[in-house]
Amino acid sequence: MLKDNKWRNPAAIVECEWLFNRLGDENIRIFDCTTYLHYTDDHPSKPYDVESGFADYKKNSIPGAAFIDIQNALSDQDSIYSLTLPNFQELGESVKGLGIGDPYHVILYAKNGMQWATRVWYLLYSLGYENVSILNGGFSEWCKLSFPIEPGGKTFAPAEFDMKIKEAKFVDKNDVLKAIDDNNTIIINSLTEDIHLGQSRRYGRPGRIPRSINIPFHTLVDRETGKFKQPKDAYAIFASHGVTLNKEVINYCGGGIAATLDAFILYQLGFDLFSVYDNSMSEWAMDERLPIETG
Repeated sequence: MLKDNKWRNPAAIVECEWLFNRLGDENIRIFDCTTYLHYTDDHPSKPYDVESGFADYKKNSIPGAAFIDIQNALSDQDSIYSLTLPNFQELGESVKGLGIGDPYHVILYAKNGMQWATRVWYLLYSLGYENVSILNGGFSEWCKLSFPIEPGGKTFAPAEFDMKIKEAKFVDKNDVLKAIDDNNTIIINSLTEDIHLGQSRRYGRPGRIPRSINIPFHTLVDRETGKFKQPKDAYAIFASHGVTLNKEVINYCGGGIAATLDAFILYQLGFDLFSVYDNSMSEWAMDERLPIETG
């Protein structure tokens, strides 16, 4: 529960100044998580093409940062959807191979929104690795402060940690279907309002999961600074929608990315009963057997 207007785990969000003063610390491993989505109206069964941010990373990065290719390294390559959660054991081996593990403090950032950093945070959280922080404001804030950048090319030696898998942090369409009629569960749509209201066909059938409320992920980020909103302001947003600590909360979006930003903030506000519907509207909207509502 939110106490004294402070995050549950203040160390899970670090400022650029903090990181700048620790560049070169061998116990810190920095990762660029940038991924680009190119939206298309040509095939709603595949609402966007995914592009790794590796090319931009090679041009400029925070000094000492390595790169995480979310689509190719941390997603199920056999899924018909983009960016799907892989088998937990495979995911664990992949992140260890990237150099994530004890005793390293992992710092995550992206160049195009903190939802990519929260996606990786959420994957690591589901594996039980919690020595992880998100760089507040990301690469944009780093550059705004005129901190140094360099061409990317860093890799880390593999690391190890004992996985304590939290499988319940991800749910599937059947879990969501049951939750629609469960008054103890709140379903949050993290997408923009136009998609929530059914004014866009980006994911095929327009609309939303029935009974879901809309808390777009970007409303939890300050428009001017690109940083997370302050705890009391974030809490007020959820509270205004009736999201309380005694409720189960399922977060969804288009493909399980934006929803992790809402989930991260819920975690930081002291919520424990939260999960993410991974394939989200990419799956739900294309399955005619599943209910949908608009307006």
